[in-house]
Amino acid sequence: MKMRELLVAAVCVSAMGSAAMAQDGAVPSQSIVTVMTKGAESQPTLDAKDFKVQVNGKTAQINSVTPLRGDRAGLEMVVLIDSGARNSMGRNMEDIAKFVQSQPLSTAIAIAYMQNGRAVFATPFTSDKLAALRGLHLPGGVPGESASPYFCISDLAKQWPSNSRDVRREAVVITDGFDPYNPRFDPDDPYLQAAIADSVKAGIVINAIFWHDQGFASRTLRGTDTGQNLMSLLTDATGGNYYYQGFSNPVSFVPFFEDLQRRLNNQYELSFSAPFKGNKPDVASLKVKLDVPNTKLTSASRVFMLPGAVPVGQ
Repeated sequence: MKMRELLVAAVCVSAMGSAAMAQDGAVPSQSIVTVMTKGAESQPTLDAKDFKVQVNGKTAQINSVTPLRGDRAGLEMVVLIDSGARNSMGRNMEDIAKFVQSQPLSTAIAIAYMQNGRAVFATPFTSDKLAALRGLHLPGGVPGESASPYFCISDLAKQWPSNSRDVRREAVVITDGFDPYNPRFDPDDPYLQAAIADSVKAGIVINAIFWHDQGFASRTLRGTDTGQNLMSLLTDATGGNYYYQGFSNPVSFVPFFEDLQRRLNNQYELSFSAPFKGNKPDVASLKVKLDVPNTKLTSASRVFMLPGAVPVGQ
């Protein structure tokens, strides 16, 4: 949703409700949620009353629920590949290419690689899928070439090559998630937390596929488990999904991409206003519940709050 539309939505409540929420210091925000119907391909019809939202434990007022399809289907997607990944990924290159080619015209794609702590783009955003695929190649396969995947994800968020807020932002990250700068499972890993905060601030949903790096530590059971757990925290925080099959490289990416496509086709923009203390932009905890039978909700656990947003015309 455009910022202009977001601000309009934030003030399009009853005068009484607006006055009450203004007293509580309500701040408008939004989040992407995925709602899958169990046992059916049909997309549910959802309304604001179906959701309950809390920000930092405080109940939020839901302003709108917008299906992200039709004229709101716009999507910017980056496929970010770890340059230290094992070259045996070659057998999965065709899976990646077919996924990219299957995207609709409303999706702009860019291919990037993790290199020395940065997200290095091989192609810019383009709706021409064949042009995007010119940047797809085997990773370098050099141990430690990415530095840390979390450095690279932070860089991706900070340097997202588009200023458009009219469309969703999603990334498909292919890496083992192991952080050589903090080689143990630590939910408070500062590099992980920075990647979460930067992604949430940039409004990016991070999806990830597990693939072993060439490094020795990430090939151990402990290293693999550590990387998978850290990456799960990142995808959960941003509202994405993490794909892996045990501790081994998956034989095929196809089932992962098929599931991801279903998720992309069943996403909604949830706009809400929540009481929020402080006058500085910050990342807050988010809890979303959905009261609709036979559905499964995937939502972010973090949200970016921007105090001081001025309604249009004021």
